[in-house]
Amino acid sequence: MEIAKSMELATRSHKRSSFAGPPHEALFLVLAYLPLFELLSMSEVCRSLRDAVEKDVLPWLNVIVERPLSLRLSDEILMKIASKANGRLRTLVLMYCAKITDDGLQRVLDQNPLISKLHIPGCTGLTPDGVIRALQKLSECQDGLKSLWINGIANMKKEHLERLQFYLQTNQKLPQIQQTRQPLLYHNYRRLRAYRWEELGRVIDVELCPKCNEVRVVFDCPREECKRKRENSMTGCRMCIFCIPRCEECGECVENGDLEETVCADTLCLHCWIQLPKCNFCNKPCCTQHANMQIASTGSIGWICSVCHDKSDDFE
Repeated sequence: MEIAKSMELATRSHKRSSFAGPPHEALFLVLAYLPLFELLSMSEVCRSLRDAVEKDVLPWLNVIVERPLSLRLSDEILMKIASKANGRLRTLVLMYCAKITDDGLQRVLDQNPLISKLHIPGCTGLTPDGVIRALQKLSECQDGLKSLWINGIANMKKEHLERLQFYLQTNQKLPQIQQTRQPLLYHNYRRLRAYRWEELGRVIDVELCPKCNEVRVVFDCPREECKRKRENSMTGCRMCIFCIPRCEECGECVENGDLEETVCADTLCLHCWIQLPKCNFCNKPCCTQHANMQIASTGSIGWICSVCHDKSDDFE
């Protein structure tokens, strides 16, 4: 009898100890700092976190949609997400969201006129006229737009850019931002988070390329010779990536005859090509961004690239 009671008490004690209980209060403090994907995942953990995510406005003031969510984001889903800010959305970053249309973006802006950062690169479903209407809407706000990123919007022409620049000039704080303007280097741009664009002192990411006269991102060059040309108000190699290739590692301009072969097919200058470690088989490097293509070589020092690794598997 006593043994049965002891077993019953032990079972109850085990159930009480295994009960998870409510989340720690610190978890609620970090919700506003979570990326969107993690924030949505957190809402599925338990009822307390779900209620916190649904009812708290703070995590939804800055909506940043990146992969993998960007591949599935539609106008309806975007509207549902933006509505959680209750009209107080301040940052909207849509990275390569091809399913977003002009109408979908406009509906979000109509309900959130206080947006100060609008980054929509690679949103191929948007048109230049749709972007102009969006900017016109945001320019009606007293503070206006502080940062606009539109690289990858198809058919953007000089006249569209001039209209966008006109609406951007309505923001009286823009001269203060532009005073901190820094050179835009290609290798830094590739690693730059979209919502940190204003750190470079640039309001809009695109301009007219001095060579091809197309609306694209124009890069500066860290090469000393090119710096001197820029300081003397000479164009030099200040062009878009379509007009002159640039090294993935250092951002310097690379002449077509100086291109070096890499595993990842990215562009490297000779100096960076020499510095980077090479594949044991093909003697080709890969840039830092594609380090995942390096496979540790068993029984020897160094690594082999995924291409050579696959070829060796075919021969086995």
